[in-house]
This record gives sequence, C-alpha cells and structure tokens, in this order.
Amino acid sequence: MEDRYFQTADLYVESLYEKDADLERVRQSIADNGMPEISVAPGYGRLLTLLVGMSGAKRLLEIGALGGYSGICLARGLNGEGKLFSLELKEEFAAVARANVEAAGLGAIVEYRIGEALPALEKLDEEGERFDFFFIDADKGNYVNYLDWAIRLANPGALIVGDNALLHGKTMDPAAKGNSVQIVREFNKRMATDPRLEGTILPAYDGLCIARVKG
Repeated sequence: MEDRYFQTADLYVESLYEKDADLERVRQSIADNGMPEISVAPGYGRLLTLLVGMSGAKRLLEIGALGGYSGICLARGLNGEGKLFSLELKEEFAAVARANVEAAGLGAIVEYRIGEALPALEKLDEEGERFDFFFIDADKGNYVNYLDWAIRLANPGALIVGDNALLHGKTMDPAAKGNSVQIVREFNKRMATDPRLEGTILPAYDGLCIARVKG
C-alpha cells in the first residue's frame, strides 16, 4: 500500500479486496519506467468501472493517461461496447499505458491522442465528438479549463469525474496559496455549484468530484 493512502478508513477498505493482476502490472510498469506514482486510488478505480457500467456510458474521454490504470478501470465498465479516448501529454507515458491496456485485453476500445490536452479537446470538438463520461486527472493548473471543455463536449446526462479534489489536504489549508491549489479549489466549487451540473464530492483517499450534466 502506498504511503499516500494514509487514512485508516482507506487502509481498511483496501484490505478487503484482493490484488488485481492487471492493475498491479500497471503499478509495476510505472515504477520500472520511473514515472510518477500518481494513479487514481484503487477504490476510486473500482468506482470508475461501476459508474461507467451503471450509467450506460459508451463514449468516454480521459484527460491524463499516465500508465493506464484509470484507462483500464474506465474501459472495463464498457463491457466491450463503446470507446475510450485517452489524452496524454507524453508519448513515452502513452506507450506504457497502451501496453498495459492491451495486456488487459482492452486495447481495441481505447484510442490515445498525444500532446497538449487543450488543443486535443479543440480537435475533438471540431470532429464533432461528444461524450457520455469524462475523467479528469491531469495537470491541475488546467482543471477549470478541462471542466469547461467537458461541459461543452458532453451529451445530456454525461458524468464528469475529477480526481485529487483535496490535493493531499492543500485545498483545505487556508495557508496554501499556490496556483494549482487555487485552481483546484475553483474546480471543486464549480463542480459543486455550477447550475448546469448536479453532483457531490467524496472526501476519501485524495478526494473525488462527481457531477452529472443536466440534460
């Protein structure tokens, strides 16, 4: 268990579940390639799978692939029907993610787009792409921009999920004044109060925002 899952409740919950071979492969590949170990928390990975499956979403958009952990969780929820678009800044990270997703038997339903996310989102808009589910887990300084794009690209009733709402406690600390902290605070506020959305914020692990786009 990684040190960042320090809360007693988190440790207890994770102790109830057996290790997932595909996701453990992702963790190991991230460590082997010297990538940051910042994948979505295991409990929230399971929640992503549940949310995709329960909502019936078929067109998914992930902003931030890293090593493929969240991509596997999202794609599993599709049950072979639909497609996940995954945006990743770094080609070398996308290569690791692609290999892990393919090893999990999900490569046929995942498409990677490499480069800066904002131009990629604009390109998806130009192509007429619309989505049922968004997972935002990339550079925190653009979280509000990503939310704006998610709302723009959303089908009615789409779900928008954003990780790291707590930033390891920084969003709750009045003394924390960094740019990323302030932007994530604004993201959280928008997810909670934007009249186009309805949802909640879960405080376990490092926090997760979930909202539905009103249709």
